[in-house]
Amino acid sequence: MTETRTIRVEALTRVEGEGGLHVRLNGTVVEDVQLSIYEPPRFFEGFLRGRPLEEVPDITARICGICPVAYQMSAVHALEQALGVVISPEIRRLRRLLYCGEWIESHGLHMHLLQAPDFFNAASGIELAARFPNEVTRGLKLKKQGNELLEVLGGRAIHPINVAVGGFYRAPKKDELRKLIPGFEWGLQAAIDATRWVAGFDFPDFERPYEMISVSHPDEYPMNEGRVVSTSGLSIDVSEYETAFAEHHVAHSTALHSLRTTGQTSYHVGPLARVNLNREKLCDTARRVADEVGFKSPCFNPFQAIIARGLEVIHAFDEALSILREYQPFSPSRIAWKHRSGEGCAATEAPRGLIYHRYQVDEAGKVVLAKIVPPTSQNQRQIELDLIDWLPRIMGTDDQKTADECERLIRSYDPCISCSTHFLKLTVDRVTASVGGTR
Repeated sequence: MTETRTIRVEALTRVEGEGGLHVRLNGTVVEDVQLSIYEPPRFFEGFLRGRPLEEVPDITARICGICPVAYQMSAVHALEQALGVVISPEIRRLRRLLYCGEWIESHGLHMHLLQAPDFFNAASGIELAARFPNEVTRGLKLKKQGNELLEVLGGRAIHPINVAVGGFYRAPKKDELRKLIPGFEWGLQAAIDATRWVAGFDFPDFERPYEMISVSHPDEYPMNEGRVVSTSGLSIDVSEYETAFAEHHVAHSTALHSLRTTGQTSYHVGPLARVNLNREKLCDTARRVADEVGFKSPCFNPFQAIIARGLEVIHAFDEALSILREYQPFSPSRIAWKHRSGEGCAATEAPRGLIYHRYQVDEAGKVVLAKIVPPTSQNQRQIELDLIDWLPRIMGTDDQKTADECERLIRSYDPCISCSTHFLKLTVDRVTASVGGTR
């Protein structure tokens, strides 16, 4: 007799958004794994069409409350390419500063409240805080530093409103940025301590043969510019992105699956991919900490992405401090441009991985086409394949514990599907069937 088991997690916990997991087991054989993103389609690409291009940065910021800057930056870069806009070095530097703020607040949240509890069998960040009050308090303060920078430079911490095609509506005053320096000096050391802490966690012995993808720039750690490269040797201009990657509809998810066009294979984006492909571009302090804690590159253990996030927080504080200390007010804060028909694309690095935008605009400045590929849709198929490999290692008779271990792996990717904090329901169906018979 073979027991067929179906494990359903109706709502994943400690991830951004609403998603579920369906696993079908035939004895010890994993027959099917489906990571379901069941939030209703939000149609951002659709309702951007026909809108004035000036509205795109503010609209795309609403896609995510945790990483709005990534959507804004990808959009403005693509639109500026379509319009032939060339920004000044001062604007470019402020954009990297804004990106630093987003990486700090997003990684700080995920490291301390979403993923760290998994290493201590804690059900929540609140439970973890009872055992590690200093560490969790430090993590919350790190996130606060990032939010304060977004508020000063972006106009507000959530869904910034100061980003514009061509630059910023308003450049910050010198005093506004200088007042952040003491907090960021504390933050740099705190980020070092936090990375040392997470590097000491007990990581599962689990590696996968990923093709890892990220943006790569010859002179700096990738945030908002560069070529698209991979651990398998891919190196293409962003304009070639859609020849190398394509989205596919799957019946069990409202999110599209993105696969390589060659072989229809999955791939991995995110901080682990960035560090693997760009480790030498990290700041000296981050590289020193990586060596100190024994973080090896390339690393193909998804659970250790939490260390890569820590290294990126160190880098973000280090780069932000350099910009804050050297900042001088400048004008204009926004490069003048005129409407024209055109098409442009851009790839930047959201906290969770590479994000791609492409736009067509007409002579009146209206959006004709919008295409947005977020990191989670690029990782979704890879997560399912990871689970197929992970399940035989952790599967037991207790379906709840098995489901918990599946969630642990999913959370290592920090999937952005919004804020879910409780299980709604776990359903386990068992059907007993004869070997070789029909179910």
